[in-house]
Amino acid sequence: MINDYEYIIHNNGDLTKKDQRKAKEMFPVSIAREARKFHRQIPGYRMTPLLAMPNLAQMLGVGGIYVKNEAMRLELNSFKVMGGSFAIYRFIKKLLNKENEELSFSYLVSKECHDKVGDITFCSATDGNHGRGLAWASKMLGHKCKIYVHKETTQARIDAIKKYGAEVTVVDGNYDDAVRKAAEDAKANGWYVISDTSWPGYSEIPTWIMQGYTSMLLESQEQFAGMGIQKPTHVIVQAGVGALAASVVGFYTALFPENPPLFIVVEPDKAACVYESIKTGDNKCHSVKGDLDTIMAGLACGDPSPIAFDILNNNADIFIKVPDYIAARGMRILSCPLKGDPFVISGESGAVPLGALYSLLTENEDQSLKDALKINEDSLIFMINTEGNTDPMHFRQIIWDGRNPVPKEFKTRK
Repeated sequence: MINDYEYIIHNNGDLTKKDQRKAKEMFPVSIAREARKFHRQIPGYRMTPLLAMPNLAQMLGVGGIYVKNEAMRLELNSFKVMGGSFAIYRFIKKLLNKENEELSFSYLVSKECHDKVGDITFCSATDGNHGRGLAWASKMLGHKCKIYVHKETTQARIDAIKKYGAEVTVVDGNYDDAVRKAAEDAKANGWYVISDTSWPGYSEIPTWIMQGYTSMLLESQEQFAGMGIQKPTHVIVQAGVGALAASVVGFYTALFPENPPLFIVVEPDKAACVYESIKTGDNKCHSVKGDLDTIMAGLACGDPSPIAFDILNNNADIFIKVPDYIAARGMRILSCPLKGDPFVISGESGAVPLGALYSLLTENEDQSLKDALKINEDSLIFMINTEGNTDPMHFRQIIWDGRNPVPKEFKTRK
């Protein structure tokens, strides 16, 4: 226990403890290039910025802090559309028996394509961002969309999904209950589930979603190259079911197998399903029960995705679960930066990596964790701001009203 958050030192950068085979199989750079080629055809596509924060890095005594700002992704304020859109692309290719061919975006929206595939309804559960991205992609491609949300989903998130023509069903339960209900109704009605979490018998589409995320990582590597940087030394990535985290860990493991970055996975302490599964040490997924009541709505998941967990268990180095104030602090740091650093709008789930980094470097007195982190003045630390202001009322409550304040004993002292 460090202060009021907990950690597990897992593989700790030791390649002899890691099994990279699945990461290399699922995330070769060729897949990232295929995803990037598809995404470039989407109207309105452009690379999101990779932002350097030199003054914060200097204050914290590290070589560099770099934030990939997915709040700028298309019109959706989130990275999630990268996975859902690529999965739909791969799904339609398979439906047409054209898996080994390239299909253009213009063909996917053509009458010829629609006549061949017929009426399609896509379906998924969501906390907000994935559902909005799937609804947007479905509308762009001319298909129907049914989205299931849990009872704690805010009206703002529901309205943002409905904006793109999707039908939204509220499930009386948590996110995992919504996942199960969506799968049941899809089976009964002949809809197609496009989910970023996997379960026995359902792994192909979640794999495509995870591979779609690597498009933004390929962007990041091009942007690092433009800065004269080969790769980050450390990656801090947030986890819900673990799909994004596994994509990031898998991509960088496959790209730099001999010398991958040190991978730090961060979760909310009230929904730390990956952390708790790692903690058991039996290499199996375990559920976290209850309402999963965290401000990090995008990470409020009780069941890990098995295919994602396999990648993380075999390749990630440190797992941390943190209280909500860590994410709120990250939001405030990004929205009120040091002079000369960029201003970033970040939602709760997007800001937790930076909040965790700040706490680790200013509050941690645990020498074993310091040694495991291997962070020093040469460290180049990469993270993804996965969302912008996706829930305006909660955003204002945190930034304007000081909701989820830092406990007195952990307040900034310098």
